[in-house]
Amino acid sequence: MSYNPRMSILPGSLPHQGAGAASSKSRAAKKEEEAAYANMRLPDREIVGCINELGISFTVQDLQKPNPIQVQMIFEWFGELLMNKTRATVDPAMRAAAEDIVGEDLCDALMPADTRNLLGFFRNLRILMEQCGVHDFNFGDLYKPTHDRLVKLLSYVINFVRFRESQTNVIDEHCNRAEQTKARIEQLYQENQNMEGQLEDMKFTRKQMEAQVAEKTKRNEELKHKLLELRKTQEKVAARWEEAKIKKAEMTKELEDKTTTKVVLKQESAKLRPYTLQSPSALQHSLTELSNTLNGDKAHIDSLDRRARALQTSTDSFAVVTGDVASCIKLLEDIGVELAKEEEENAKNAKQRDALTERGASVREVERTEALLQRQLAKWVERTETLRVHSQEKAQRAKESMEELRAVHKKLTEERSEKGKDIERRRVRIEQIEKKMLDLKENIENEVRAAYDEYLKMESHIKLYITEMEQAL
Repeated sequence: MSYNPRMSILPGSLPHQGAGAASSKSRAAKKEEEAAYANMRLPDREIVGCINELGISFTVQDLQKPNPIQVQMIFEWFGELLMNKTRATVDPAMRAAAEDIVGEDLCDALMPADTRNLLGFFRNLRILMEQCGVHDFNFGDLYKPTHDRLVKLLSYVINFVRFRESQTNVIDEHCNRAEQTKARIEQLYQENQNMEGQLEDMKFTRKQMEAQVAEKTKRNEELKHKLLELRKTQEKVAARWEEAKIKKAEMTKELEDKTTTKVVLKQESAKLRPYTLQSPSALQHSLTELSNTLNGDKAHIDSLDRRARALQTSTDSFAVVTGDVASCIKLLEDIGVELAKEEEENAKNAKQRDALTERGASVREVERTEALLQRQLAKWVERTETLRVHSQEKAQRAKESMEELRAVHKKLTEERSEKGKDIERRRVRIEQIEKKMLDLKENIENEVRAAYDEYLKMESHIKLYITEMEQAL
């Protein structure tokens, strides 16, 4: 017969001292949690009254014998009240995740909508319960709720709601600050987008204006070149006009000389005309008289011969003068044509002079427009630089605010992860301690059963011994 010594459940008798220290810490934490829960626990009637005030029909019997569907509805109402989260709000994200994992065809078959929505809502509800102070909230609290567990969860949630209502001003102030910050960030982002759009429009306008300025500058250069050519042409036309004036004066003087000569020749021909109008008989009589007097007066005949030669010469001169008059008339016609051409050229020159004046005015207008555009371009460039500096400053301030918010978010995330790790470590330690306690309980039960068996054996032996002794006596 062997008696195994019963293992003690005292912390000092455990195999590892580190496990004993961890278990003592967990027990201390558990005691603190139990003390806090004792202060946080609400009576059943008060819990039922609070839930009925929310518009949900709930009784003490429902609290003592909880229904999973009713419990899920209550927690869903609290989730909508505190986090604006329900199974309907998480449905799109859970559906998208299910479709990414198993595809659209098998999504509803392998993962029903109610199950996946409840899982998504449970994740958000677990975050809410951690914020309320319940760190051991699990899925069984929704599917297999118990009275004590439900009282604990509802007590923590109702106390959290009461605390939230008592701190409404502070919460609203922080929410307003967050909303203002968010609105300010969106406003700055929108202003930045608007500034970028204006900047792009200004750049585009600047390119167009530069193209217009370049085109007008090119046109101005072409007009200047044409103006120089027209000025040279005007100088040539003016020179030709002076030459034509000089030539006209010479031709006018020549015409006057020839007209004077013509008049003189006409007078001489008028003097000779009577001799040509005499009849042949009179001439014959004169010739007879002349022949009678010819011999007597040779000198008179010689004079007549000279006079005849003079008449011949006059006739030749008349023919020459007639030819000169014809050439003068032709020359006058040519001069008239030249004068008409000169008048046309003068008219063209006047038109060109007017066109040059208009072109000069348009060139000056282009130069004034160009100067105005240059000033406007400088103003727009300066305004663009100012807007860019302001937008950069606003973007820098928004970036700094975002960095601060990221730092706060990172800090909160780290604290949450540390709390989660601490809770996980505590849960592991509690599970280890519970396992050890179960092992110890099993060993104690085994020892009790073994001692009871030994007791029965000893009792049977004693009874047998007494029976033998009685028989012997």
